[in-house]
Amino acid sequence: MSDLSFANLLVVCAIAVVAPLLLGFAPRVRVPSAVLEIVAGILVGPAFLGWVDVDVVLRVLSLIGLAFLLFLAGLEIDLGRLRGPLLRLALLGYGVTIALGLAIGAALSGVGWVGSPVLVAVLLSATSLGLVVAVLKDADQVEGTVGQMIIPSATVADFAAIVLLTLFFSMSEGSVGGKVFLLGVFAGLVGIVALVLERSGRSMSLGGLLERLQDTTAQIRVRLAVVLLVALVAIAEHLGLESILGAFLAGALVGLVDRDASSHPRLRVKLDAIGHGFLIPVFFVTSGIGLDLQGLVDEPAALLRVPVFLLALLAVRGLPALLYLPSLGRQRTLAAALLQATSLPFIVTAATLGVAVGELTAVNAAALVCAGLLSVVVFPAVALSRLRAHVLDGPDEPVRSEAG
Repeated sequence: MSDLSFANLLVVCAIAVVAPLLLGFAPRVRVPSAVLEIVAGILVGPAFLGWVDVDVVLRVLSLIGLAFLLFLAGLEIDLGRLRGPLLRLALLGYGVTIALGLAIGAALSGVGWVGSPVLVAVLLSATSLGLVVAVLKDADQVEGTVGQMIIPSATVADFAAIVLLTLFFSMSEGSVGGKVFLLGVFAGLVGIVALVLERSGRSMSLGGLLERLQDTTAQIRVRLAVVLLVALVAIAEHLGLESILGAFLAGALVGLVDRDASSHPRLRVKLDAIGHGFLIPVFFVTSGIGLDLQGLVDEPAALLRVPVFLLALLAVRGLPALLYLPSLGRQRTLAAALLQATSLPFIVTAATLGVAVGELTAVNAAALVCAGLLSVVVFPAVALSRLRAHVLDGPDEPVRSEAG
């Protein structure tokens, strides 16, 4: 125990408190607190002030925070939106995204900037669903045509990116056929768990017991959610797959079971409190501490990669929004392109894993994270202005049921 210290954790927790407070005092600065947390981590880390190092305590809590981040991302998945023409459009758009990502990745590999075009394509293919939904809510567009097109697209992008990233890192450690088989086994186990959870939810006696214990010191629903998270992460690791897939699918399963939350309306609030109140900020601040920003500063050529990666992100996720042009028009299509190109949590996650397994250099990881930071600062603000300008021209109509 003498080797363990809470000093570094104290600085990280203080940053986690100060970041949202600063944003609260400046409501016009519409950026996620994760941006300030990463930037503050860079400032107090070895690259600048050198106040904090990533020790054992931070490393463990950051790993759990990463799992909880993906768990809550999976919890945001609304399977009800993934059907019909909207699903087909989202899948087509993601196919275009991967094709563009592979082309850009090959070009960057050709000039010696990156080693794996496939990893670059996957890194650039996700959308921050939580940020997208927040912007659409601000513009009162969640149930309108724009929201009904963008949200399924962002959902498919988040889910597919997690699966592809899992395959990429898992297959780097074994045969392709073997990993695909293990992925199928894992999918089957998840399906069995889903059936068990669904049938258990119909039990009157079990439901009554859970309802009695859910708001006591037992907090039984929270404990069950955490057990599911840890179980799927452990199973994924045991099968040689990436733990991120287990965490993400655990959240998706809880979201599926929690569709009718009338008897336990505070479950998601409690899970958010655990994640966003403690663990996830530790992950973001720690990611900033470990970011090799000095490498970018020392090499002007490396610093050039930040705007290039930002433009690549806009191209890979933004250009597929042209599929919406007949339905949305130019202004709302531009907003959709910018929102789809908004990505930070997944980039930080993938970059962290990429450096850990040697598939990504520290400099490239820093450049990608900086590009992600710029995307969440710039793109949603511009998209929101376009959507609000459209609202002034007239109300938006919801997508009709026959369209999905």
